[in-house]
Amino acid sequence: MTAMELNRDNIQQLVDISQEKLVALVFWAEQMPETKALLAQMEQIAASYQGLLQLASVNCETQMELASYFRIQSLPTTLLLSQGQPIDGFAGALEEPKIREMLAKHLPAAWELALNEAKALLAEGNAAAALPLIKQAHSEQPNGDVTLAYADISLALGDVEAAKTLLATVKLEDQRGDYESLMSRVKLAEQAADTPEIRNLQQAYEQHPEDLDVLAKLASALHQAQRNEEALELLFTPLKQDLNAANGALKQQLLTILSALGQGNPLASQYRRKLYSLLY
Repeated sequence: MTAMELNRDNIQQLVDISQEKLVALVFWAEQMPETKALLAQMEQIAASYQGLLQLASVNCETQMELASYFRIQSLPTTLLLSQGQPIDGFAGALEEPKIREMLAKHLPAAWELALNEAKALLAEGNAAAALPLIKQAHSEQPNGDVTLAYADISLALGDVEAAKTLLATVKLEDQRGDYESLMSRVKLAEQAADTPEIRNLQQAYEQHPEDLDVLAKLASALHQAQRNEEALELLFTPLKQDLNAANGALKQQLLTILSALGQGNPLASQYRRKLYSLLY
């Protein structure tokens, strides 16, 4: 990321930018290689924040008036500006981890960015694109806001079981309006998934638990209704006794459901481990 070169003509532009995002302002001099090295380092760091950090520079050999205005006493010096005012900074050179530690105090965390982007995508109706972002946010910071958003996205994708599991982890202090709304949606989804076909197949299976054909049909109906944990457990039960039950058809059906759930699905990962334990 190339730094914006500050002068008297564009300083107001920089002030305006600082109303919207954090600005890192580096004061340097052509005749001082260490200051040029810091500027190059800051260019690389700023680029990694993907537009969240505006980098600007002041060549103190040609812009002495600006250096005096900011009361710069040594070079290099880096100031952080927000709302047109210096809020932090450092003199001299710093190791990159120290610079990032300082920036982290004033920039949103990666999980916050992922959460906000995921919410925006969900609002646009693109829950599929929101899913990897909310997973990233949840892995870094599984707080109430992230968990509720994750449950919301899961419901939008029809994964009622995942939403229900996520909501069960929400702490009491986070069980506010969004939580109650999501719980109601889970309940409605479960009621909708309890179809007459499933009830009839469940009754038939209870009467003839040895009938693997009925078991397979019930597992298929449960999967179609997004009741995947029940479907997988149903299929796994006979496989524990005979891995080639129904001439291998049940194992293949289980693998098909796992494939449909995808590699990153926790439920799929759980049953892949269970299946591998039988294989090896």
